Amino acid sequence: MKVKSFFALSLSLSLAAILVNGCCTNEKHIKHSPPQMTQLPPPLPAPASEEEKMAWFKDAKFGLFIHWGLYSIPAGEWQGKRVPGIGEWIMHNGLIPVKTYEQFATQFNPVDFDADKIAQMAQDSGMKYIVITSKHHDGFAMYHSTNSTYNVYDATPFHRDVLHELAEACARHGLKFGFYYSQSQDWHEPGGMGNTNDFGSDDLKDSSGAYDRYLRDKAIPQVDELMKHYGPICLVWFDTPRVMTKERAQQFVDAVQKNQPACLIDGRLSTNIVSDYVSTGDNAIPSLGATNYFEVPATVNHTWGFRKDDTDWKSPGEIVFKLVDITSKGGNYLLNVGPTSKGVIPAECVSNLLSAGRWLKMYGNDVIYGAGPSPFGEEFGEYGSAKDHTGKKVFLARNDWRCTTKPGKLYFTLFSIPRDGLIDLPEFKNEITKAYVVGTQAPVEISVTNNIRVAHVKRDGPNAIAYPICLEISGDKVEK
Repeated sequence: MKVKSFFALSLSLSLAAILVNGCCTNEKHIKHSPPQMTQLPPPLPAPASEEEKMAWFKDAKFGLFIHWGLYSIPAGEWQGKRVPGIGEWIMHNGLIPVKTYEQFATQFNPVDFDADKIAQMAQDSGMKYIVITSKHHDGFAMYHSTNSTYNVYDATPFHRDVLHELAEACARHGLKFGFYYSQSQDWHEPGGMGNTNDFGSDDLKDSSGAYDRYLRDKAIPQVDELMKHYGPICLVWFDTPRVMTKERAQQFVDAVQKNQPACLIDGRLSTNIVSDYVSTGDNAIPSLGATNYFEVPATVNHTWGFRKDDTDWKSPGEIVFKLVDITSKGGNYLLNVGPTSKGVIPAECVSNLLSAGRWLKMYGNDVIYGAGPSPFGEEFGEYGSAKDHTGKKVFLARNDWRCTTKPGKLYFTLFSIPRDGLIDLPEFKNEITKAYVVGTQAPVEISVTNNIRVAHVKRDGPNAIAYPICLEISGDKVEK
């Protein structure tokens, strides 16, 4: 057995002292009276079945993720130096002490934040729901928490409840509203996971009871108040389930379900409970179709929280392709933006989203919303014989077309059209009763060559981003 070092012993004693003195480190912040805000609608009633509970999610396909907090002030730079990594991790990656990081709250005054503009942008971009960070790993709440004064209303000169304003705007614009909550990591609290620089070993927090005290005194009460005071919540997006046992996770499930029985829980609360849907890895689109319903959380550049040095925005074409690709594999696309410290989403990012939205306005009701996955799969590609450095076979993706479905209809979205305009269709037995360009209804000729049905498509299609055609077939489903 190893003898504890003096440092480890001192660290244990320091943590014990913190535990005796209390969980939170934010006593200096001053509480203010709640702002006057519009009464939000009540939570939705309990659905009759899991299928009914999931119905809106399966139809929506496209949502807006918003990562926003104090980290938007340093914006990827600390003490004149660039800090590598994603923007919202700057406190961790830059080793910024808690007391120093807290000072960003005194500077946070996003006077240009306009919840209606953001909701309108999401709507015009073709999105059906918005999910915003209520508290990220830095422990700072972006709403008026009555549990901890380390929040956007009590600790900043802004004195406004961001989540309530956005919930109101979503209600006005017909968008579903949900929030992200970092349940396990909280770098501001002695018992929260992740901050070993200020508060020592995560293992010690777990074994000493500090972590459970943090859950009891801050995390679970905050989820409870979020579920009670922000109208109908469509989903809660938990994250990084460190040491999240089944018993600990169940407390969060109970806090959600007792107040919002129709609310979905994502796949990152805990590996020990069954979630409503699967959350893939960040920016990780499955190579093939999936049997379980899933959501891909993704960035519109390379970071979640705002970084001033990351302006590599996904183009409208990339956004549309990824959305169609994910829909054809049976999932949702939750695409993130990171507002600046003034509360503004960068203009070029907005422009690209709106361009994708114009495509969706023309074709989304047919090709995307409420559409089912591809009945084929050959269009996705296949695994080759080559292996990567981890020993896994390399997937050889194909990106020429994707197929989404509705009863009796196959929607082929074309991303690459040969010079002769001839598209070989996959094999299926159903009769094609009608073929046309989506939107214009212009007829598409179907011929047969060597027992393969071929669609004749004009290369000067209706939209340069992606060219959708519809094949109406006999029967509701494809027969092979």
